Amino acid sequence: MPAFRQVGEKQLPNPVLFMVWSPKRDLIALANKAGELLLHRLANFQRVWSLAPSENTGKEITSLAWRPDGKILAFSVGDRKLVILCDAEKAEILHMFPVENPVSCMHWVDVLEESSILTSFYNSEDESNLFLPKLPTLPKSYSTTSKIFSEEKSDEIMNLLGDVRLNILVLGGGSGFVELYAYGMYRIATLTGVPGTCRSLCLSSDLKSLSVITEITATDHAPEITYIQLNTRLLSDCLPEVTRMARKFTHISTLLQYLRLSLTCMCEAWEDILMQMDLRLTKFVQEKNTCTQVQDEFLELLLWGKSSPELQALLMNQLTVKGLKKLGQSIESSYSSIQKLVISHLQSGSEALLYHLSEVRGMALWKQKFQPLGLDSAAIEDAITAVGSFTLKANELLQVIDKSMKNFKAFFRWLYVAMLRMSEDHVPPELNKMTQKDIAFVADFLSEHFSENEELFDRKGKYFNVERVGQYLKDEDEDLVSPPNTKGNQWLSFLQKSTHLKESPLLFASYPKKSMHYVKRLMEGAIELCLLKPAEIIGKSVKQSICMPLYVLSESSADAPRLFELPSLWNDKKTGMHYVVFTMPEASPCQLYLLRRSTNPDLEVPNSLLAVDLTSILNTSIDDSVESARYGCLDARFYDDETLTVVLQETGEEESSGRVLAQLPLASALCCEEEFSWDLSLRLDQQPPPPAQGLVLENQWRILENMKAQYVAVNGIRKVACVLSANLRHVRVFEMDVEDEEDEDRPESQDVSADPEQLEETLPSQGEGVGMAAEPLTEGEGLDGEQSSGAALELSEEPGSSSDTL
Repeated sequence: MPAFRQVGEKQLPNPVLFMVWSPKRDLIALANKAGELLLHRLANFQRVWSLAPSENTGKEITSLAWRPDGKILAFSVGDRKLVILCDAEKAEILHMFPVENPVSCMHWVDVLEESSILTSFYNSEDESNLFLPKLPTLPKSYSTTSKIFSEEKSDEIMNLLGDVRLNILVLGGGSGFVELYAYGMYRIATLTGVPGTCRSLCLSSDLKSLSVITEITATDHAPEITYIQLNTRLLSDCLPEVTRMARKFTHISTLLQYLRLSLTCMCEAWEDILMQMDLRLTKFVQEKNTCTQVQDEFLELLLWGKSSPELQALLMNQLTVKGLKKLGQSIESSYSSIQKLVISHLQSGSEALLYHLSEVRGMALWKQKFQPLGLDSAAIEDAITAVGSFTLKANELLQVIDKSMKNFKAFFRWLYVAMLRMSEDHVPPELNKMTQKDIAFVADFLSEHFSENEELFDRKGKYFNVERVGQYLKDEDEDLVSPPNTKGNQWLSFLQKSTHLKESPLLFASYPKKSMHYVKRLMEGAIELCLLKPAEIIGKSVKQSICMPLYVLSESSADAPRLFELPSLWNDKKTGMHYVVFTMPEASPCQLYLLRRSTNPDLEVPNSLLAVDLTSILNTSIDDSVESARYGCLDARFYDDETLTVVLQETGEEESSGRVLAQLPLASALCCEEEFSWDLSLRLDQQPPPPAQGLVLENQWRILENMKAQYVAVNGIRKVACVLSANLRHVRVFEMDVEDEEDEDRPESQDVSADPEQLEETLPSQGEGVGMAAEPLTEGEGLDGEQSSGAALELSEEPGSSSDTL
């Protein structure tokens, strides 16, 4: 029987650029040239969901990486210079952040270092829940309208934190761009001094070093592939402190995102008031023959009790008494929504921010532990003051809303009575009484909410505006049009007269003439300064340990997708080793090279460079008519710490010659005792060849018939592999620890090489959407291909299971 069991095969309509297996489930993420992100299951390679490109998120996916727990998928978009975190279960975008340079590679690593200090921190991490109330969920009716963030998104944003154990997302790009993000959200380090463009990254799980493969292009020379090891000792030495600091700043980052969404909901509720009133007034203004303004029409009705025929027709025929009640209730509901968002969301989020920033300030004052990480207590104090100013502005907005609601209720009660009199209906005695204060409220409402002209203003209605409240929600730097009246405020008068308290750092600045958005930007800027300095300090502590030039990039590989290009990197967590596997087809077409470096940059590894001779690795030929076979390696990926999965091709033949998928055990290759003397002033391909170890495989290989296999992606934990053809469209999926069945027992699969019409239809681009649209599953379809009543992806983590359900 052939080794490895084939469980799926597909011919895809768009070339695949990236493919990465989930670390916990039998799912594989793909990105194609059309800009789509696809998730497929192992069984029959069926698609679970897809995200189409959009102008807001970008159309050029440049790298992919799974969070170690398999719940979040990160991908970078080159044309927009964004990194996006996507929920693997619901295909929803949870978070995105900009980067300075397009990302060309990324790696997400789980930190496995254990200590008694970390264990105590893991157990006590949820102490904030004892002091802070749970943040309320954003309203569904508003959270869906932003298109990027769907309903219940506030809970999902807070769930971005994931496990307490530290995990780090490493990003690499052109011009030496390398950044580290704790929990995929907080930038913990910005590295400098890395030459060239990063092609691959691997941070060791003990945080002692970072392996980088770069492409360095010199003038009038072919690009040179170089291996660089960076010493990240500060991260490993201060791991408990780094974890605490990163966790706090990630909490702060999620809270800032929560506040942004809350403000977005408030703006939408405000605009809803404008829209409802404008719909009622537009036809009236268009049909009236007089030159008077809307405001004047209502003032005449208020002062003289008489209305123009046009206004009476509007009120009695178009608005009606019943419609006025409904309109009043609707607008009151929108006002209440803004008020509730301020009280329950802005104030709760601000309190949580103050709590976490105060804890960070406590860390900064513990200079022995946290000063090496760059925590600046002065910058944190400024951030706390800025959050306090934001809270004051929220309270100020509450007072304005309260006054506006009083005016609004007085106006609609008066208008309701006026319409009852017009229709000669009975007016209830409790409504018939109107005090001088009520008249003042109505006059204030008319002066504040009806425009003085009928032109369309920015963020105003055409004939109606909510400027008193709306001015706080404008994302502008201009002063408020109607700042609050502070005359007679005894506290402010006391502060102005007190020389000691006027400039006291204990008091929060109030910014009475600025909008809510302006104060929010000040707060974000102050918090950003807190985040920047640790990233700068930690980044400067990272030093280059070794730089090893490998070979010159051949012209034939210039058009290959970046993810599939060798060298590939691997971190052996048990032995503390970095592995680099690569080939040099121009110099040695039948050899595969293995470079080993300790994760501890101070330790030397004997026999650090080894070569595997693939000349007669199968001890047979694919074509029985050929007496001897010589094989070259097209692609190689680490299956686990002891095994390499390779795609082989017979050399000296035509391009259409047979391909082989094989499992290469490393134990025999690592037993080579002959030492290679490496001159670091020369490239490896300019030196004598290193010692080569011959291997012969027994039964861990399989001929890939009717397929020009070129690349492979593997997951040793789930024991699966996906092979991709040279044209980047044809894929086959295998279970690697099971022998294939006989032909008559083999499950049906598509004969994709013979029938090109059996193409899988992928979701077309959805054009002008704000976010990325997710294609749902066919109704009732489960992850195992059977009928399922659920629509959510079950997070099964049992190794070896290939029947996760959706």
